[in-house]
Amino acid sequence: MPSRKKRIEEPVIEPIEPEPVMDEPIADTLTFKRSHFYSVLTVLAFAVGVLLGYVVWGYGSPQDVNQTAQTAAQAEGPIAEAPVTARPEYVRYDIPADGYPFLGPKDAPITIVEFSDYQCPYCQRWHQEVYEPLLAAYPGKIKFVYRHFPLTSIHPDAFGAAEAAMCAGEQNAYWQYHDMLFAGGSLGSVIYSQYAQALSLNMDQFNNCVTGRRYKAQIEADSNFAANLGVSSTPTFFINGLAIVGAQPLDVFRQVIDKELAGEIPQ
Repeated sequence: MPSRKKRIEEPVIEPIEPEPVMDEPIADTLTFKRSHFYSVLTVLAFAVGVLLGYVVWGYGSPQDVNQTAQTAAQAEGPIAEAPVTARPEYVRYDIPADGYPFLGPKDAPITIVEFSDYQCPYCQRWHQEVYEPLLAAYPGKIKFVYRHFPLTSIHPDAFGAAEAAMCAGEQNAYWQYHDMLFAGGSLGSVIYSQYAQALSLNMDQFNNCVTGRRYKAQIEADSNFAANLGVSSTPTFFINGLAIVGAQPLDVFRQVIDKELAGEIPQ
């Protein structure tokens, strides 16, 4: 959105009228202007106020003096350390992973569940830059699960893309379709049909699935689960229940996965 330029207004300088010149000679008597008189009164009032404040508040009660002495003594004494309450460094969430599209061994030591949106530019970037290198770095050790969290308020085509991907999954083409959607470009019903044709899917079966909205309830259930869990942005990942929020680089995932494989993170 282009930034709105602030209109800079030139300051208005009013002409200064010269003070009238008195034609009469200056008398020997000393006179004060009204503004000078008020200034003197203000100074005197301030001085009186300070004096009264000292008289009223300057003398504390014996209790106040004792408290001051105690405070000074405590300051000079040994420092007592406050008890430190240990906070957990890692929090695990219970994220169901069965019954959803996944890649990798079912019994892999690492399960990564991604809540994502096919129209989210950050999700697309993560898929293009991190997704494949991550799986390649841990062959046979990652079960990667995809769950839907279309942010329909800002991504109007995300829900339809999720439905199309699930319909492609009926013909064992979920992950190929998934990769096409994340390759970038526009979305929409025409694009969904083009991707299905490119994968040689049965178009009658695919179109009936899409128009019948066969997976609408499942996608809504995914979204509701994520929202109730506190997920508010995409992509969000859970590595064996440990949350990683955002399109983080590969090193961030490696740090968590390596610690998890080494058993360094409490269960």
